[in-house]
Amino acid sequence: MILGQSKKEVVEDHTLQLVTFQLGKERYGIDIMDVKQINGIEDVRPIPNAPVYVEGLFNLRGAIIPVINLQKRFHFEKKELTEEEKLLSGFIIININNMDIGIIIDKILKVVTVDKRNIQPPPQIVSGIGSEYIHGVVNEEDGYLVILDTRRLFSRGELKNIDLGNL
Repeated sequence: MILGQSKKEVVEDHTLQLVTFQLGKERYGIDIMDVKQINGIEDVRPIPNAPVYVEGLFNLRGAIIPVINLQKRFHFEKKELTEEEKLLSGFIIININNMDIGIIIDKILKVVTVDKRNIQPPPQIVSGIGSEYIHGVVNEEDGYLVILDTRRLFSRGELKNIDLGNL
């Protein structure tokens, strides 16, 4: 224990809160500290000549946010959504290198707390996403949860391509 820390503070250092969601058949999590907002499906305006994985732009209270489709980005098979799943679909707004980006999700799940000691290194490929985009994997009762590393989802060049000044 570090001098001046209580036992409670030490225990909290071993946990990570994740916003979890479904994309295709897999469940993913993003550190809750990287999530600015969760939105339902809204009007997203397409952008001519944008990269294929950029769905378009979304106006969030005057801020224009590019919306990315990870299914197209990672060439996932598109899953047909039930009416109930459509109600829970939308996008998560995250901040990467001081740039807000919306990521389309099939279904928002819940916020979970995981013990960092239970996070395993990612296998080389998890459902089409290379290990370089993954922070780790947590085994759960009903399968596994893939924890995305938001800072590695896009290269600097890709971020430059989806920056509003370049679209």
